[in-house]
Amino acid sequence: MKDPRVSIIDYGISNLLNVVRAFEHCGAKTQVAESPGDVVDAERLVLPGVGAFADGMNGLRTQNLVEPIKAFCKSGRPFLGICLGMQMMLESSEEFGHHSGLELIPGKVVPVPRVGIDGTPHKIPHIGWNELKLPPQRADWHNTILDTVEPGAPMYFIHSFMAAPINDGHRLADCLYDGQQLTAALNKDNLYGCQFHPEKSGEMGLGIVRKFLNL
Repeated sequence: MKDPRVSIIDYGISNLLNVVRAFEHCGAKTQVAESPGDVVDAERLVLPGVGAFADGMNGLRTQNLVEPIKAFCKSGRPFLGICLGMQMMLESSEEFGHHSGLELIPGKVVPVPRVGIDGTPHKIPHIGWNELKLPPQRADWHNTILDTVEPGAPMYFIHSFMAAPINDGHRLADCLYDGQQLTAALNKDNLYGCQFHPEKSGEMGLGIVRKFLNL
């Protein structure tokens, strides 16, 4: 069986090297995607990212990647957004103004609540290890990229904004930050997003990478 191929988008502000290493460690043949043609020809596509939403979208627009990404996602092939990459999957963001996203999943990006549910201020950004939870409307993670993950598994997060999907059915996983519900992962058909960094989340995170490669 040939190695699975995955294309990882480089638009100038992503943590590209760690993501490439994680996929190669899991047996993938990786390609850095920098042009519309690279995106269109991909078997599987990954959109990583760190930093501000507007900078990320400007980077994609500068390289003329927005429409090719949308076309790829409509094709049914597997797509994964990581951290900022997941946030850009939504329609818009409230980070430093109002900014349009890729509009792949209905919803917007909003600030992580600055206080816990008891009203006590907590640290922003939400950073470090936090446990994945099943959202109330989801019974399990079977047949998703979290198939090998048990509820309560810790993943590594660093973010000040979070996804707020309109349809709760698109929430694949949550985590709690001092009682506040944060979106940890999204899923809509062939599209997946992880707010946490699977490439920095140890063997459990690499298991998510392997499941994506097997889609």
